[in-house]
Amino acid sequence: MSQFLFEAIALSGTGGLLGVAVSIGVTALAGFFLPSLPSSLQWWAVISGFTVSVAIGLFFGVWPAVKASKLDPVVALRYE
Repeated sequence: MSQFLFEAIALSGTGGLLGVAVSIGVTALAGFFLPSLPSSLQWWAVISGFTVSVAIGLFFGVWPAVKASKLDPVVALRYE
């Protein structure tokens, strides 16, 4: 179970960090190329977006593992 938890945290955390980096880059590029367009980045939005990303990744990464752990291994692998 800890392996699935670690994998879900690593994958969703990496995806969340990449999403934050892309959003910061796009905001900076928009401010550079379109100076008349006000572009700013709210840090509460960045933090909440990252948190939601990790929470969804944790839920959907661990939930199937918990569900499969309650089954017989032959039955769990039959539908893969």
